[in-house]
Amino acid sequence: MKFLIAGLGNIGAEYDATRHNIGFDVADTFVIKHGGSFALDRHAFKAECKWKGKTFVVIKPTTYMNLSGKAVKYWMDKEKIPLENVLVIMDDKALPLGTLRLRASGSDAGHNGLKNIALVLMTDQYPRLRFGIGDNFPKGKQVDFVLGRWTPSELPIVKENVLKSVDVIESWAAQGIAKTMSLYNKG
Repeated sequence: MKFLIAGLGNIGAEYDATRHNIGFDVADTFVIKHGGSFALDRHAFKAECKWKGKTFVVIKPTTYMNLSGKAVKYWMDKEKIPLENVLVIMDDKALPLGTLRLRASGSDAGHNGLKNIALVLMTDQYPRLRFGIGDNFPKGKQVDFVLGRWTPSELPIVKENVLKSVDVIESWAAQGIAKTMSLYNKG
């Protein structure tokens, strides 16, 4: 079985370790754990790794967040991966920091990466893992917050949830989305 893991973020050093790039951070951690490495390829940095008889194609799109659908569609088609075997990982300011939410489908909730993926795939019926970043910003400062770096007090929570996200990916691939949602969608 083959799976596509798409960690969303923006390329460039100025975006490294920002809240908006948490999808890249989860993808990196998953690939390192499973002995893979990323290389620049078409529309994305791509890695391939195996775990328990499953193949994971892991991408970090180079299209920037707002055009993530281009990379997701390209790699789905190239690797012949069905929609239900695609998992998109991204930040979500509507969820408190420390919260993970796995969903089988759903709206983009104003997230431009999800909006573009739904537009390109012509459906919102694809799995996604929402990584809560909280909404601790003053009115009008959303962009600064989302593109900002984690505070020292947030980092331990973030690191714990990145590791938990890897567990969610493994569970999703091994046990399916319904079982994984019941195990991890708490709080």
